[in-house]
Amino acid sequence: MSTGLLPAFLAGIVMSGILAATMSSSDSYLLIASSALSRDIYKGIFKKDATDKQVMLVSRIALLLVSVFGIIIALDENSVIFKVVSFAWAGFGATFGPIILFSLFWKRTTRAGAIAGMLTGGSMVFIWNMLISQLGGVFAIYELFPAFVLSCIAIVVVSLLTKKPDQAILDEFETAKTYEC
Repeated sequence: MSTGLLPAFLAGIVMSGILAATMSSSDSYLLIASSALSRDIYKGIFKKDATDKQVMLVSRIALLLVSVFGIIIALDENSVIFKVVSFAWAGFGATFGPIILFSLFWKRTTRAGAIAGMLTGGSMVFIWNMLISQLGGVFAIYELFPAFVLSCIAIVVVSLLTKKPDQAILDEFETAKTYEC
């Protein structure tokens, strides 16, 4: 889109920004994966008395293996990794996004409303992706949006239908709100 709508120089800057953001994220994910493998699995499970030098070696080997695995997946043009990641983010976003926002900004949110919103958002991602989006047309949108909206509706409806939170909870909400400003 940038190459079609912008002059070559500006399109290059936009594409450089996208590449920089991608590289910034990917190096973090590689470090997280290698650290988890070396510290949590190797030192945490297999060799509890491993030295820092041994953990560093395992971390470097894990980083190399994860990188090679990622390159192999990226070279496969039939890979569905993007679809899987997109689906996972839709699930996280629709399950946890609305309740985080409501718990921060609406003091009437109840426990039952939170659970209803999480269940609605998470299940709606699956329902929308596997059933409703197959209808095509306006229904062929990314499942995060309708699942997020329905989760918000579930939180509001169930919270209003259930008992108001205790006064202590409401007071704590107001106290936290005053510290925010």
